[in-house]
Amino acid sequence: MIDKFMDSVHEAVADVFDGATVLVGGFGGAGHPTELLHALLEQGARDLTVVSNNAGNNEVGLAALIKAERVRKMICSFPRASHSYVFNQFYAEGRIELECVPQGTIAERLHAAGAGVGGFYVRTSYGTDLAEGKEVREINGQHYVFEYPLHADFALVRAQKGDRWGNLVYNKTARNFGPVMCQAAKTTIVQVRHKVALGELDPEAIVTPGIFVNRVVEVADPKFSS
Repeated sequence: MIDKFMDSVHEAVADVFDGATVLVGGFGGAGHPTELLHALLEQGARDLTVVSNNAGNNEVGLAALIKAERVRKMICSFPRASHSYVFNQFYAEGRIELECVPQGTIAERLHAAGAGVGGFYVRTSYGTDLAEGKEVREINGQHYVFEYPLHADFALVRAQKGDRWGNLVYNKTARNFGPVMCQAAKTTIVQVRHKVALGELDPEAIVTPGIFVNRVVEVADPKFSS
């Protein structure tokens, strides 16, 4: 019998290794898998490359991981989002690396990884510092920058409901990067607010099919997540 539910968030992240590339869902607080990130903090993995929309807020979740010096490099779109003072300090002191990627580009790079696409051309960033060193091609009179897919070892994602096969539905905008991150990682770990019986989810409403999910853990009353 297929049952992807784990007993705890700590068990779910136990094999995240030093130097891993980890995708972290969320847009600000919406969809941020805070409890999984706190379990990863306690687990002790370090020298991580983290891919996320922003670089964390206040001192919880991703920001807490950065503060504990577990993150070597951030790949994100909004490193200086509101209340991201931990990352700002670390970056100013040269204690963390940054690769800034436009939001649509980061989403498509993740999608390309999940779809098995070798890369794509995009107009965004042409003529800016973000295009430095990248291949540029003229197509129909417009210049495009070539971007590679973003593969990862692990994805940490938050969803609203999940069944034992790993089928997921999300809560409104908390959906954000979760679906493409589930597809782009070798191992996808999801915290859900509600564990539901197999067959309870409307097949037409399932956003992420269980084939893209490896582990699910129920966090029915999240302390930190919005």
